[in-house]
Amino acid sequence: MKSWPRPAVPAIPSLGETLELTDTPTGTTTAVNSRGNLASLYVCGITPYDATHLGHANTYVHFDVLVRYWLACGVEVNYVQNVTDIDDPLLERAEATGQDWRELAASQTDLFRADMQALRVIPPTTYMGAVEMIPGVVADVEKLLRLGVAYPVPAEDAAGDDYYFDIAAAEANTSWRLGSVGGYDRPTMEELFPDRGGDPQRRGKRDSLDPLLWRAARPGEPQWDGGSLGAGRPGWHIECSVIARRHLPAPFTLQGGGSDLRFPHHEFSAAHATACDGVPLAEHYMHTGMVGLHGEKMSKSRGNLVLVSELLAAGTDPQAVRTLLLSHHWREDWDYTPEDLAAAEARLQRWKTALARAPEHHGGEHDAAASAPSEKPHHVAGLGEPDELQYALHAALANNLNAPAALDTLDLWADGHVATGTARERVVDVVDALLGLDLSSPGH
Repeated sequence: MKSWPRPAVPAIPSLGETLELTDTPTGTTTAVNSRGNLASLYVCGITPYDATHLGHANTYVHFDVLVRYWLACGVEVNYVQNVTDIDDPLLERAEATGQDWRELAASQTDLFRADMQALRVIPPTTYMGAVEMIPGVVADVEKLLRLGVAYPVPAEDAAGDDYYFDIAAAEANTSWRLGSVGGYDRPTMEELFPDRGGDPQRRGKRDSLDPLLWRAARPGEPQWDGGSLGAGRPGWHIECSVIARRHLPAPFTLQGGGSDLRFPHHEFSAAHATACDGVPLAEHYMHTGMVGLHGEKMSKSRGNLVLVSELLAAGTDPQAVRTLLLSHHWREDWDYTPEDLAAAEARLQRWKTALARAPEHHGGEHDAAASAPSEKPHHVAGLGEPDELQYALHAALANNLNAPAALDTLDLWADGHVATGTARERVVDVVDALLGLDLSSPGH
C-alpha cells in the first residue's frame, strides 16, 4: 500500500540522543534509546471509514515529532504503520451508507493520506493494509494453534470454527502476562473489553477476555482462504502483530497509538507476537491522549467529529492545526474549541512576524552560538554549530517529548529572549526539522 509524499526535512547539526518518555506499562519516565543508531517504531493506523478527525491527527502529529527528534539526533528510523482495511466497524459503516466496503476503505485512506501530507507528517517507511497481510495472519494463527495457545470455537452462524487466543495458556508458557502492556487491572480490562471490540459473552470461550484471531466466513461477509482454519477473515489484534513481526526487529524500540489502544489492542498484539516468537514485541509503549468535543471523547461512534479536511476546506492553515495539536502534551486529554484554534493561528502568525525581523546573515557561525553550552555533542559536517534555539527545542523534546515547552521556547524567541541573533534561515531549518512547522511559508 502506498503512503504519502515525504515533506522536505532540513538537515541540522546533530545533537545527542537523550530521550526520556513515559512508558505505558509502568507509568514511569524512562530512557528510550535506539540500537546501533537505528530506532524502530510501529504506530497503529486508522480503520478507514471516517477519517481524519482531530483525535487521529493528534496521534500522528505527535509521533511525527518523535520521528523528527530521532532524525535530528542522526538516528535512522524504521517506521511501520498499518491500515485496518477489513474489520467490523468498516463493514457496518459500508452497509449503513450503501457503499462497497472496499470503495469506502480506499476513499477514506486517500483522505487520510491527503490530511497527513497537509499536516507535514513524515510517512512511515512501510505502510501496510491488513488485507495485504492475510496470508501472514493465517500462518501465525496456525502456528499459535500448534503451540497450544489458540483454540477453535464452533460458530453457530457459520459452517466453520472461529479461533481464539488462549490467555491462560500464553501466561503459562510465555513471558507475557495479562496487563503487562496496557497496565490495567483485570476489573478495568473487563469493563473496557466489550466497548473496544471484545465479545466477553461468546459461548465456548475459555476466558471471557480471550481475543478473536480468525473469524469463520459468514454469509454476505468478505472472506479469504484460511488454509487449515477454513475460509474467513482476521481478528483485529493479530494484524498488527503479523505486520510488525515481518517488518521490524523484535523487540523493536517503541509501539504507539492512542490511549484507547492500550487494551485490548496493544495488550493482545504483544501477546500474539510473544507467543509466536518467544520474545516481547516492543521495548516501550507510548499512548497519546484523547481529543474531545463538548466534554466527550471525539469518536466516530458518537459522531462528534472535527475533521481535518473540513477545517482545511474552510480555509484553516494546516500549520495552525499542527500548532494547536502541539500546544497540548502528547499524554494530555483535551477538548477542542474554535477559540483554541484561533489562538493557535495567532501564535503561528506571531512567530512568522518575528521571523521577518531575524537577521539574514548566512554561515556556520551564529551570534547565539556563543551562549550555547560549552560541551556540545557532535554535529553534522558543513552545517555549523548548533545554536541556542536548537539546544532549547531539543532539550524540550528530549524531556518526555514536551512539544508545549518547545512552543513556549518559540514564544520566548519571538519576544527576543532566546537566540535573538540566530539567522533567519537557521530558525526556519531548526523549527521545521524538529517541529514540522515551516515558518517561511505564507500559509492561507
